[in-house]
Amino acid sequence: MTTHILKTPEVDLAYDVHGPLPTADGRPPLVMIGQPMDAGGFAALASHFPERTVVTYDPRGLGRSTRKDGRVDHEPTIQAADVRAIIEALGAGPVEMFASSGGAVTALALVAAYPDALTTLVAHEPPLIPLLPDAPAAERARAGVRDAYEAKGWGAGMAAFIVMTSWQGEFTDEYFAQPAPDPAAFGMPTEDDGSREDPLLSDRSWAVSGYRPDADALTAAPTRVVIAVGEETGDTFTGRTSVATAQLLGRRATVFPSHHGGFLDGEFGYAGQPEAFARRLREVLDGLN
Repeated sequence: MTTHILKTPEVDLAYDVHGPLPTADGRPPLVMIGQPMDAGGFAALASHFPERTVVTYDPRGLGRSTRKDGRVDHEPTIQAADVRAIIEALGAGPVEMFASSGGAVTALALVAAYPDALTTLVAHEPPLIPLLPDAPAAERARAGVRDAYEAKGWGAGMAAFIVMTSWQGEFTDEYFAQPAPDPAAFGMPTEDDGSREDPLLSDRSWAVSGYRPDADALTAAPTRVVIAVGEETGDTFTGRTSVATAQLLGRRATVFPSHHGGFLDGEFGYAGQPEAFARRLREVLDGLN
């Protein structure tokens, strides 16, 4: 693996290249992106593609990528331009991409704005609130996570986030009538360390979950776009947004093993099935889905 820093006027972007360039197998590089997860979250998945040149990166303001634009928010179209700049720096033509969660939102913005950047996109569980039939209620649930975080800190915010993202079905009155969850019940700290910069729990990433994809641009692009959903995700928030995103593009979501973090190997206490996930991803990239 080699690490590179792409310096631009607004950000110094850190990205890692696992394997040779030009690629050994003649295929384009396989780029893996997330949000707010940085490159470290793809270690397990990348290890299951030893024959491919895999590229991972840290989104601006996260991990090793240092912002110089004076902002703290996370905006999909801005991050899409960052990813395109890295693809151009690779000098390897259009690439294949696996993108998860907020990274899948960035990737959809990338295809819409730069349709020649990717040959295939596998967008795994993009959390797109505007596509839900209960979008106003989902926005209220999202605000509840932010409010818990602002009021009592990271543990309270993360507990609220877990409750929100594990809720099955639409956000009903029953959901909002629940008492505030106890962080200790989820193994989270109850003390408040005073920080309020978490991109997942604050409102800094609301532009990600509030993004509305350009369906016309996506369907007109030459990129093959596959919307993926975990078989264990069920009717939770990201399961519903995945199905809705696929429907927006006139197709069905493609089922992958495990859950929202199905490619993880326990790095964040959220182990999935990375080997099975990688096997399915390889099938989809090869057009066998």
